[in-house]
Amino acid sequence: MDQYDGDNDYMQQEDDWDRDLLLDPAWEKQQRKTFTAWCNSHLRKAGTQIENIEEDFRDGLKLMLLLEVISGERLAKPERGKMRVHKISNVNKALDFIASKGVKLVSIGAEEIVDGNAKMTLGMIWTIILRFAIQDISVEETSAKEGLLLWCQRKTAPYKNVNIQNFHISWKDGLGFCALIHRHRPELIDYGKLRKDDPMTNLNTAFDVAEKYLDIPKMLDAEDIISTLRPDEKAVMTYVSCYYHAFSGKQKAETAANRICKVLAVNQENEQLMEDYEKLASDLLEWIRRTIPWLENRMPENTMQAMQQKLEDFRDYRRLHKPPKVQEKCQLEINFNTLQTKLRLSNRPAFMPSEGKMVSDINNAWGNLEGAEKGYEEWLLNEIRRLERLDHLAEKFRQKAAIHEAWTEGKEDMLQKRDYETASLSEIKALLKKHEAFESDLAAHQDRVEQIAAIAQELNELDYYDSPSVNARCQRICDQWDTLGALTQKRSEALQRTEKLLETIDQLYLEFAKRAAPFNNWMEGAMEDLQDTFIVHTIEEIQGLSTAHEQFKATLPEADKERLAILGIHNEIAKIVQTYHVNMAGTNPYTTINPQEINAKWDKVRQLVPQRDQALIEEHARQQNNERLRRQFANQANVIGPWIQTKMEEIGRISIEMHGTLEDQLTHLRQYEKSIVNYKPKIDQLEGDHQLIQEALIFDNKHTNYTMEHIRVGWEQLLTTIARTINEIENQILTRDAKGISQDQLNEFRASFNHFDRDHSGTLGAEEFKACLISLGFDIANDAQGENEFSRIMSIVDPNRMGIVTFQAFIDFMSRETADTDTADQVMASFKVLAGDKNYILADELRRELPPDQAEYCIARMAPYTGPDAVPGALDYMSFSTALYGESDL
Repeated sequence: MDQYDGDNDYMQQEDDWDRDLLLDPAWEKQQRKTFTAWCNSHLRKAGTQIENIEEDFRDGLKLMLLLEVISGERLAKPERGKMRVHKISNVNKALDFIASKGVKLVSIGAEEIVDGNAKMTLGMIWTIILRFAIQDISVEETSAKEGLLLWCQRKTAPYKNVNIQNFHISWKDGLGFCALIHRHRPELIDYGKLRKDDPMTNLNTAFDVAEKYLDIPKMLDAEDIISTLRPDEKAVMTYVSCYYHAFSGKQKAETAANRICKVLAVNQENEQLMEDYEKLASDLLEWIRRTIPWLENRMPENTMQAMQQKLEDFRDYRRLHKPPKVQEKCQLEINFNTLQTKLRLSNRPAFMPSEGKMVSDINNAWGNLEGAEKGYEEWLLNEIRRLERLDHLAEKFRQKAAIHEAWTEGKEDMLQKRDYETASLSEIKALLKKHEAFESDLAAHQDRVEQIAAIAQELNELDYYDSPSVNARCQRICDQWDTLGALTQKRSEALQRTEKLLETIDQLYLEFAKRAAPFNNWMEGAMEDLQDTFIVHTIEEIQGLSTAHEQFKATLPEADKERLAILGIHNEIAKIVQTYHVNMAGTNPYTTINPQEINAKWDKVRQLVPQRDQALIEEHARQQNNERLRRQFANQANVIGPWIQTKMEEIGRISIEMHGTLEDQLTHLRQYEKSIVNYKPKIDQLEGDHQLIQEALIFDNKHTNYTMEHIRVGWEQLLTTIARTINEIENQILTRDAKGISQDQLNEFRASFNHFDRDHSGTLGAEEFKACLISLGFDIANDAQGENEFSRIMSIVDPNRMGIVTFQAFIDFMSRETADTDTADQVMASFKVLAGDKNYILADELRRELPPDQAEYCIARMAPYTGPDAVPGALDYMSFSTALYGESDL
């Protein structure tokens, strides 16, 4: 085949065209017929034709005429003489013109053409066909023969039984020719009725239809192709090139259709974005609606375990459930801003979400969520602290109540005895003294009863879940205490009535009883205090308890002296009894306390002291660990908190400063975002320290002013702010590229915007924006006309009536004011190409030119043509433009 060189000569003669050998007879016949028909298809435009290809070109006149017709250029004036020299001169002029078009004519000379050499004449005509009919064919990045073959493959790809791989045997069954015609003019051929095993019918159908309807002359006969094992490639290529040029006008319509498809695709993409926004907004609002009641539920649980589970659920919410929703909310705002930008770039109206799904509605709902969330954790911790306090008080109540109930056991029976009625005088006196000792003991227990009542009252005030049983037990103790008081008074009065009968009493027993009773009470109180549970939250508190305990231990030597003194009294009594043989039956009539009991309680006190020491040491170690946790958390929080604040300020400065191109700023921001995201492990580490603090029930930290809540909120705001800033730069790039705004213009817009953004908030109020427009040359006078103009501009830059103008809305407006309407003009010019010389286009025509889904999408939005010459099923220019751009300026 011919080789094509784009840098040097366009083509050279084929390697397999051996001019020293004869052509294959079948091929020569096909070439003669095809080349003759091809030449006549052009010569008839000049009112002439040829009959014999090697004879009619011998004088060079029709050859020069053919070149003028196909090139559109004038050749040198031909020689009109009949001599051989004149003919050679004319043929040379033709060959020189061919060579001037970058064609090498190898072994083809004027003498051979003048002599009627058929082989050379056919070779010359093939060279002309290659240069003027095939060279300029270009499909994608291929041209000439390869481009023509690729065009055929693309057009016939959807057709069954058609596989174009070359320009010879791939066309023998005729289906390739029929597929090309049906692809461009489906009404001319019923392709479904064609059969691969009937090539004669297929070829004749294609050739007849092409000649009758497409103005393509019949260059071959079906018999020529069928009877040849391999049809001539040049003949077939020449014939197929005529199909390409016949349908080349179709390319313009396809280009127009592609433009329309592009606009329709943008419209469909925008509608999908709207649906995605509505769904995402609905899902987010529904999640907020379900979550707020849970956060607002402040119904306390009765047990510490249940409240700690609530706290763990809240931690899971903050750590697992809320962060994805924060990201969804941020992404929702980014999608909304991107959609609005795309709609403005497409000259479409701004997107208005469904009622209750505006960005402001979502922000309000989010604010309600955070309002419900605020204080929930503090409430949980307070409840846990309250339950801890309640458990401590309840245990203390049970201990004191048990001690008191053990002391009162049998006291009522003792007070109700009437033993004094039959006692001797000495016994009566003893009973009286014993009763006095009991009264002293009873008075000593008054404090314990009051403590029990006070603890019960506190449990009631703190809403202890088992308050009924506590109250019932406290009431029994108080009732019994009143009964003991009444019985004591009654017995005292009885003994006093017999007091005159009492003459003597053993002073030593009395003294023993008086000193043993308070000492016994002191030991019981000491044992109670040493076994008393305690709860502290700071080093200072445990140090206070330790100090008190040391002070108590300092009193033990004096107490031991008192014990020995009391035991000395008892020993003196025993000595007197033994010395004077007093019949006292071995008991002290004034008290039930005996030396063995005193010694046993004293030994118990001595045992409890080291146990108390150990408990205080362990608590001191725990408080030291808590202090370490406080400092560990504070050290990190005091670094992370200022770091977040610094990054927020830096992002604020980046968003209002101009350094480099938008791509440079975007690259810088993304690197900045990456560095921020890489900081996340420090936040997670702080979360871990915070959890350790909460598990240790640490409720305050004097070493830092930052709480975990402050860090969380700051971190979420930092991530949201950097994401929003990146989205603003991306939208600015999108606007710049779509509207053709230069970097200098963007810098000028940013400088003007920043100048009037006095508070560096990143937005302009209405008056600030008005002053900015006036500074840029907008004519906005202080009159009714100026106010109307400014209201129109505000409706563009602030469609949601927020009362502020963002920089993105500002540059969208400025780009719209300065942008041209090339895109709209091109699309509507495409409409005119499809409509032709009509002022409307039929729906069926649109379906033929566009993909089915986009054609139906467009037709569904068009109103019927309603002009004076209404055509059923036709679509007018205004309906077409409204379908693509809405109520716009088109």
